[in-house]
Amino acid sequence: MPFCLPPRFGRRIEVSSPTARCPHLGEIMLASMRRCALDTFANSSEDRSMTTIKSRERRRLIQTGIAALGAVAICPQLSAFGQDKPLIKIRYNEVVRSLLYTPAYVAITNGYFKDAGFDVGLTTANGGDKSVAALISDSADIALIGPETTIYVANSDSTTKVRIFCGLTATDGFMLVSRSKIDRFDWGMLKGKEVLGFRPGSTPLLFLEEAMRMNGLNPDTDVRLLNNLAVPARVGAWLAGQGEFGIFIEPDASQLELDGKAYFLTSVGGTVGFVDYTSFMATDKYLKDNPAIIQGWTDAIYRAQKWTAAASAADIVKAIAGYFPGISQQAMLAAADRYQKLKIWKSSPVIEEKAIERFEDILVSGHVLDENKRVKFADLVVTEFASKAK
Repeated sequence: MPFCLPPRFGRRIEVSSPTARCPHLGEIMLASMRRCALDTFANSSEDRSMTTIKSRERRRLIQTGIAALGAVAICPQLSAFGQDKPLIKIRYNEVVRSLLYTPAYVAITNGYFKDAGFDVGLTTANGGDKSVAALISDSADIALIGPETTIYVANSDSTTKVRIFCGLTATDGFMLVSRSKIDRFDWGMLKGKEVLGFRPGSTPLLFLEEAMRMNGLNPDTDVRLLNNLAVPARVGAWLAGQGEFGIFIEPDASQLELDGKAYFLTSVGGTVGFVDYTSFMATDKYLKDNPAIIQGWTDAIYRAQKWTAAASAADIVKAIAGYFPGISQQAMLAAADRYQKLKIWKSSPVIEEKAIERFEDILVSGHVLDENKRVKFADLVVTEFASKAK
């Protein structure tokens, strides 16, 4: 029959009988009783009083053993109860669903967030403006967005500011592809050509234009950029014949290659260099009120970054496949391998001041940030959590 421990820990704990908790206890008891019976029979010729004393002693030892075994069966329940702390719910908002954010998914699937004591609820905003709005309106605790949103908010009239505390991606994740195979690519080949770009003012387009400028092209006059296509329509437009060159993120770029519909030329991010492209941020208030949570989050991401850097492409795809249903495994493997080799994913959550300065240079060159609206690194990034990550 089950019995109950007193409600010393705030509630009654019902514990089943010792034999239910220890499946071998019955065998132990039976063996002890058989041994006792044999000893009693062997001593039947001895003095009755001595036998009685020995029998009492055996009974006492058996009872003590049963009590000890019962305590062993109960103790694991008490220990587990004492360590059972409720997970802290974190409302996490990602700007879009992307293979570019692989280490963040790894932190979830590999249990790193759970190890830190978090129950993470993931939502996808499908837009940087929507993601930062979720932070400011207190609909999200932590968001994964590009640094430009922090800069725009810093320059706005909003009394609520957001700050970056942990880096995730090292640079842009788009690949430049061509419709025909080119053995030796040179950026000058884009001159006068139609290039499938991205929506105006977006970071993919800003980084593409920066790569062009770095290679002697004026994106405003030397190429014909197609920037009026909705994101979901871009692959279809390419397949329909629009553009002689184009930029695609993974795994779209790899899938087009596998289908023989495009040829990889170069990485836009690899051309521009390491410029923190996507990072975790929260409001000033949340950072101030929850330093332990922010540190735990940063530690979990750091674990995921180290795992991702060392893992095989196959293991990476296995860890994140659930976030990308319907994508071919072959394309996922090719994409993960490419991102890993290009070091698109950061290996550390630390964000350097030069990287943010370079990012602001790109925004200024792209005419989306005035020179006099630059924001100081210290007003954009909180460095203490990434520097202490372990």
